Amino acid sequence: MDSVRIAILRLPGSEGLPLPSYQTAHAAAMDLAAAVVEDLVVLPGSIVVVPCGFAVAIPPGYEGQVRPRSGLAARHGLTVVNTPGTIDADYRGEVKVVLVNLGKESVAVQRGMRIAQLLVAPVRRVSWEEVPELPRTERGTGGFGHTGS
Repeated sequence: MDSVRIAILRLPGSEGLPLPSYQTAHAAAMDLAAAVVEDLVVLPGSIVVVPCGFAVAIPPGYEGQVRPRSGLAARHGLTVVNTPGTIDADYRGEVKVVLVNLGKESVAVQRGMRIAQLLVAPVRRVSWEEVPELPRTERGTGGFGHTGS
């Protein structure tokens, strides 16, 4: 399996926190830990920005995708608002996760809590080819739900 080397910089306040890591041998994404100083309570319906305590240098041709953790979503309704959040190859700021609480109860984000996942994926660049007409398909211009349930 190919491996991509990515430079990572710990930021002040991240002492004692794990770097992003895979939790199993075949996990597609690495867990991200919250670098909060004290518990951050996420009220139902509210949105918070949670620091992760590091910055990365994603290589050109790749992106980082910040995705929700299914367990947090299922148990508490805690998910990533802009899923997947994108970390571009030229971004050098702190990695942060934008969480929303869709549940009915408040959730406390604690220091070191695994709050999201980071998937590093290749990116293909697009060059547009303007045409007078698109090739026909069976679906055509049918929108959401046009094929049934």
